Amino acid sequence: MSVNQQAHAGPPYGQPQPGYQGYQQPAYGGQPLPGVPHSQYGAYNGPMPGYQQPVPPQGYFPSLGFPSKGSPVSLNSDTSLAPNFIGSLRAPPTSGAPTPASGASLPSGHLAYSQFGQGDVQNGIPTSAAPMQRPPASQPFLPGSAPSPVSQASAFQQYGPPAAGVQQLSNHMAGMTIGSAAAAAPPPAGLGYGTPTSVPPVSGSFSAAGSGLYTPYTASQGPPPSVTQGLPLAQSPFPGQPMPAQRLPAPVPGFPPPPSSAGLGPSSYPPTTVAPRPPAMPGPPAAGPPAAQPNHVSSPPPPSAMAGPPPGPPMSGLHGPPPPTHPPQPGYQMQQNGSFGQVRGPQPNYGGGYPGTPHYGTQPGPPPPPKRLDPDSIPSPIQVIEDDRSNRGSEPFVTGVRGQVPPLVTTNFLVKDQGNASPRYIRCTSYNVPCTSDMAKQSQVPLAAVIKPLAALPPEETLPYLVDHGESGPVRCNRCKAYMCPFMQFIEGGRRFQCCFCSCVTEVPPHYFQHLDHTGKRVDFYDRPELSLGSYEFLATVDYCKNNKFPSPPAFIFMIDVSYNAVKSGLVRLVCEELKSLLDYLPREGNMEESAIRVGFVTYNKVLHFYNVKSSLAQPQMMVVSDVADMFVPLLDGFLVNVNESRTVIASLLDQIPEMFADTRETETVFAPVIQAGLEALKAAECAGKLFIFHTSLPIAEAPGKLKNRDDKKLISTDKEKTLFQPQTSFYNNLAKDCVAQGCCVDLFLFPNQYLDVATLGVVTYQTGGSIYKYAYFQLETDQDRFLNDLRRDVQKEVGFDAVMRVRTSTGIRATDFFGAFYMSNTTDVEMAGLDCDKTITVEFKHDDKLSEDSGALLQCALLYTSCAGQRRLRIHNLSLNCCTQLADLYRNCETDTLINYLAKYAYRGVLSSPVKAVRDALISQCAQILACYRKNCASPSSAGQLILPECMKLLPVYLNCVLKSDVLQPGPEVTTDDRAYIRQLVTSMDVAETNVFFYPRLLPLTKADVDSDSLPAAIRNSEERLSKGDIYLLENGLNIFLWVGVNVQQGLIQNLFGVSSFSQISNTLSTLPVLENPFSKKVRSIISMLQMQRSRYMKLIIVKQEDKLEMLFKHFLVEDKSLSGGASYVDFLCHMHKEIRQLLS
Repeated sequence: MSVNQQAHAGPPYGQPQPGYQGYQQPAYGGQPLPGVPHSQYGAYNGPMPGYQQPVPPQGYFPSLGFPSKGSPVSLNSDTSLAPNFIGSLRAPPTSGAPTPASGASLPSGHLAYSQFGQGDVQNGIPTSAAPMQRPPASQPFLPGSAPSPVSQASAFQQYGPPAAGVQQLSNHMAGMTIGSAAAAAPPPAGLGYGTPTSVPPVSGSFSAAGSGLYTPYTASQGPPPSVTQGLPLAQSPFPGQPMPAQRLPAPVPGFPPPPSSAGLGPSSYPPTTVAPRPPAMPGPPAAGPPAAQPNHVSSPPPPSAMAGPPPGPPMSGLHGPPPPTHPPQPGYQMQQNGSFGQVRGPQPNYGGGYPGTPHYGTQPGPPPPPKRLDPDSIPSPIQVIEDDRSNRGSEPFVTGVRGQVPPLVTTNFLVKDQGNASPRYIRCTSYNVPCTSDMAKQSQVPLAAVIKPLAALPPEETLPYLVDHGESGPVRCNRCKAYMCPFMQFIEGGRRFQCCFCSCVTEVPPHYFQHLDHTGKRVDFYDRPELSLGSYEFLATVDYCKNNKFPSPPAFIFMIDVSYNAVKSGLVRLVCEELKSLLDYLPREGNMEESAIRVGFVTYNKVLHFYNVKSSLAQPQMMVVSDVADMFVPLLDGFLVNVNESRTVIASLLDQIPEMFADTRETETVFAPVIQAGLEALKAAECAGKLFIFHTSLPIAEAPGKLKNRDDKKLISTDKEKTLFQPQTSFYNNLAKDCVAQGCCVDLFLFPNQYLDVATLGVVTYQTGGSIYKYAYFQLETDQDRFLNDLRRDVQKEVGFDAVMRVRTSTGIRATDFFGAFYMSNTTDVEMAGLDCDKTITVEFKHDDKLSEDSGALLQCALLYTSCAGQRRLRIHNLSLNCCTQLADLYRNCETDTLINYLAKYAYRGVLSSPVKAVRDALISQCAQILACYRKNCASPSSAGQLILPECMKLLPVYLNCVLKSDVLQPGPEVTTDDRAYIRQLVTSMDVAETNVFFYPRLLPLTKADVDSDSLPAAIRNSEERLSKGDIYLLENGLNIFLWVGVNVQQGLIQNLFGVSSFSQISNTLSTLPVLENPFSKKVRSIISMLQMQRSRYMKLIIVKQEDKLEMLFKHFLVEDKSLSGGASYVDFLCHMHKEIRQLLS
């Protein structure tokens, strides 16, 4: 299958903006990347449609990697090829062809396009501007103190990016073959790590016309590998494994076999460093608690199948001949079929040049296996991420324009609120909504928003202003009750306003009246956050409070399992020690001296122990409640106390608890009565709050909510598999409902050594908006860091209590479906006992009327909550979207990361009621329909053998495949039932950045790290063939960090990093790296700690030595390869999607 690109047929993009000085180049979630050479990959497929981009200089077209005069042309006119095969094969080698010097100059008139040289592309605002001061908290808003508007930069004009920036993959007989295509201007010398195979992207171009960036090879490197060979598509991935019937044409004879690979991955090393790949270890891993346990996997999974061709040289992605509107570049020779290709030296096992246009199938010689699609030629997530960073990371994202697609979540950028909520609060699957429901049904693109109402902001962005309207409260529409926002229209000289959501006209209250200027804007427009900003807060009046009285400050109750397992593992002592210091860090309002939160303590096994820690006592008092069937709280006064007042009594209690239960023999525990006790205590204190429960085993003691072990692996792949995800009793659903009514949020820390029934125990946590943390086979020495860091962050993070969220929309669409950790007692209100800064609520919208292109579509998310100081507040986020009557406009303004976040949550909810296979099939079918609709209605006509992907969605297949292969939808034999239930609950409230790295982990080559800079090494693709035995790699997925060490790593590196002299001496039980005083050790440790800081959970470090049993677990995360549980490789899945799309089109 060959890949081509259609030329862009749209206007060029806005003028290049000078880089802002003084701010670092963005990297993945906050760390600067100053000196990174632009990526080892070739340039990618054109700008993201809908994304604002600096405009290339005149004469530059995104379809080319270099400037050119004249407009791009379509590339489907190559008549020399069979209709099924668009694009040339890789160039036939000719000996003695000139190789471009790395510094080869461009022909005159071709500007070297380097506005985004490393020095320029930096993040933030110019140093000349005063640094933005972050107010200490949501500060009261004083009139006149609102930020003055930033004048719109020209970069924010809405250029409609071209519809045809697409990728085309043609089905080439039985396999898929990629034609090599011409390179753009040779890369400048000195860029890239190691060998000159590293290709810096030409800014803004994985070129839409497919200019394949081939790098020059020096003599010392040997010839580059040619078209790589791999499994024929029609052949079963494993002997003895049935292959789904794929009707593919017969293989083409006549291609001589390609040479063996000369190196791995984008930084091809000389062949000497590459040994044959070791076979996968058969059999399950050793039993017993593995020393290094990832967050959710209870024992190492098997390796991913070693599918995939041997590596080829890095290529820029999808190749097709660039438009022949200019002379070939130096070092590249025109080929017979009109395409460019780098001419390379003679290659072993490769016949001479083809005479004229190749006559496929007519050459003599035995027919080798059919070609496979070259993994380097299909859309690369790494390339798209790198490109977005270089194109969009340097400019602030100004939210003043309707329907702007924000930079990707992997880009580090600054947001300036000018009337629409920051993408940190709301991201949408599409920023251009179809005008009619028919159009939405036709495209099958779900319309959804992922909302994170209390998201944390970086220090240089301003927290939402707090507006106090006094006793009258916020100004609202009379009919739909929407809150005052920038889209309301003032009329009749400012005496009334027309609602932008329901069009109802409402009188302006006298105290709120203000005159209008000549444009119809109120003259106090910039003084009022609710008129000029997308996000802000109102102080709520007593009408917004329960029982019409202001709330009391919330309480935290710590409930510690003191059964035999908990004491023996050292957990009880660890928790008590940590709480002594942690209680000084309870959340507080910005300028408060101390936290208003009160605390209480309970321990339990088969009975519950309450503690009186009143400040007037010399020693804490314990009260035991053994009647767990009818739970009550035996004391009111002295149970919930102020930390500072009762400090000595609390310290004494925390010292005594581990001693009191040191010799316990009690192994059974209760669970539901523990939650009931916390709930009753909060009811008695008339406040909301949070329970922190530390629990170790299945609650089998006689008590309400008692559970039995129902774990049954035999149910997997049957119609009853869904029962594994459902709670085994409705008791906990009812308990959750009571907790939500009181504002009692439950956070659960689980330390299981065997089945615990997370699906049931997690129900209350899930429905109250709480968090679950799971530490399987907890061991102090390896898991202590992760647990303590999680606990600290969980106790300290911003959280709102007793929260209710409603999403209002303008006429034409309405919110119909909700995903996340919450409870709903009606169809519109999302209720959460607690909502923290990490939780998202995903909302799906459906049409109930027509929309108009002129007025667009509006969303308003209103969250009513109690702050940690006991203040009742409303947080409002507004977002305006465009509407379209053309499908091309919809496909140009989608965001794949958000789409995948929604699809994963939709699928993970589906497993509760449908067989897993049906859920998987529905996902594939929906995505095939999305892409087929694009192919049929938006792409220019071309042969049915081509796969054409929308520019914004070219990563949809690779990301979707990752979701399909995830442990919830396709578990390997080693994934426990609890792991699956745990992951299912985690993902349901993840934000877009978390699902992005969870489904497609980040893989960094540490040996390429520049020890002198703060930057990260450029990431590489998640495939085993990208790994070199001589390197060390780091892989993170938001829950774990793996450090993979190749068997041939230099002894010096091992000594520098691990402090031992050889590979065999490296211990894989380390959970932290030794602190060694050398640059490499410092660099790697700083990268790890930086990544751990970025994620909402502390990622455990797991050392994986190549060919060690833990390598199976590591390979599970190399998501572009086949997985042992039967998941397809990226290449195979792309072929499968192509087949599905062709069936829909025919």
